Amino acid sequence: MATAPTAPRTSRGPGLPVTVTPSFLQHLTSRVSAAPNAARVTTTAPYTGAPLADLPVSTPEDVEAAFARARTAQKAWAATPIAERKKVLLRYHDLVLARQDQALDLMQAENGKTRRDAFLEVVDIGIVSRYYARNAAKYLGPKRRRGAIPLLTHTTELRHPKGVVTVISPWNYPLSMAASDTIAALMAGNAVVQKPDTQTALTALWSMDLMYEAGLPEGVWQMVIGRGSSIGGALMDNADYMMFTGSTATGRQIAADAGRRLIGASLELGGKNPMIVLEDADIEKAADGAVAACFPSAGQLCVSVERLYVAESIRDAFVAAFVTRTEKLKIGAAYDYSVDVGSLTTPAQLKTVTEHVDDAVAKGATVLAGGKARPDLGPLFYEPTILTDVTPDMTLHSHETFGPVVSVYTCRDVDDAVTQANATAYGLNASVWSHNGARGRAVAARVHAGTVNVNEAFAAAWGSIDAPMGGMGDSGLGRRHGADGILKYTEPQTVAHQRVQGFYPPSGISPETWASLFTGALKVMKAAGFR
Repeated sequence: MATAPTAPRTSRGPGLPVTVTPSFLQHLTSRVSAAPNAARVTTTAPYTGAPLADLPVSTPEDVEAAFARARTAQKAWAATPIAERKKVLLRYHDLVLARQDQALDLMQAENGKTRRDAFLEVVDIGIVSRYYARNAAKYLGPKRRRGAIPLLTHTTELRHPKGVVTVISPWNYPLSMAASDTIAALMAGNAVVQKPDTQTALTALWSMDLMYEAGLPEGVWQMVIGRGSSIGGALMDNADYMMFTGSTATGRQIAADAGRRLIGASLELGGKNPMIVLEDADIEKAADGAVAACFPSAGQLCVSVERLYVAESIRDAFVAAFVTRTEKLKIGAAYDYSVDVGSLTTPAQLKTVTEHVDDAVAKGATVLAGGKARPDLGPLFYEPTILTDVTPDMTLHSHETFGPVVSVYTCRDVDDAVTQANATAYGLNASVWSHNGARGRAVAARVHAGTVNVNEAFAAAWGSIDAPMGGMGDSGLGRRHGADGILKYTEPQTVAHQRVQGFYPPSGISPETWASLFTGALKVMKAAGFR
């Protein structure tokens, strides 16, 4: 189905861009799998607090119906040659880039982030769709494996789609998290029933709409809207695989439920990500890197940095440079590239950020920059905040804040920095800064995190789509990106064809003689270097 054309960069209504028209919103919300007489829920625009969209709410019965349609559609989609699926993804790639103004407007309108941060999501989806379109055949095609008996056992590994995958995506990166996992699942031959967070469902619906315009058969990607407490059970009970991005607490419950059903699950959960600045780091570049690590999307980023460990010898110089840069950041609401830091997304998130900072200050933390909400700019704005003198009794010391707040600590040496960075139950992302790249990589290898960036905040590892991305410890299990990111949506099957002679003795040879011959053959294979 066609998507509305891109409109000029002007505003309409209460601070909404002209592309976000009532007819466009009605078109997107009509794609929700819900009954015609469904209850409705209204979302609000973070920049202003004004009503944004009126969305139908799916019931458990609607979820059941969506899975039924998806299962029917999936059979034909799985039978579609990979080369044809590839064409759909490459057309989708082109549409996302061509219609990016629509996506940027929607992300800003319902999430509150800056246009620069929203654009990185467009870049991400362009890279992911191209990568899996052009590499899926390599990952999914039949592969010859070494047989049990050389020359006599012909063994092949096949990959079959799981069936219908449930994708539960969060509000903080509404395009990246809604589309990137779905892209891999679709390319593997699955259908998808997705529940995006209601607050940012419009962006997810836009993405799905473009995929259909690119040629995806109707029914292969279904979208449901509702609270997890209402439809989460139906999503789990019908899924052949679960892909979840969100809180650690919810992830634990999904893992338990998936275990009960004996289905797979991939979970990207919380983080309390560290950045280490070694004594040989370029202070100016590291300060720039800290800004890029801590404040994108107002800190509402799973891989952003909330703990900063700086070598004692350069601490004062680094902190001064970091504070100066932070205080120069422009905060505000604009549907263009003129601001550096946008709004928080929900009142709940503003409450968490405020409580964490106020608790820390009340217990002795020092505010070096920021430290307060900015209602003069909009209902959910909070200044980029740098704290020091943070102690373990403060909530934000160990708990994820998920806002534009970072705590600065001093480290004596490399061992102390690594020890402090690893003193957390989480292990999602980390950053290491050193003038010596080899030294930085060596330190990175000691950090307990699924991705570690050297002389970069998070984009280097995240954007390296050929490599796996995910968390250790309480930050989750499973990986997206790379081979792992698509193979997890498949069932491996081994087909072994035994020719001429098997493992049992042929007629005329006693078991004892056969055992002796086989033993000799095993010794010869070891001596000859067989694997």
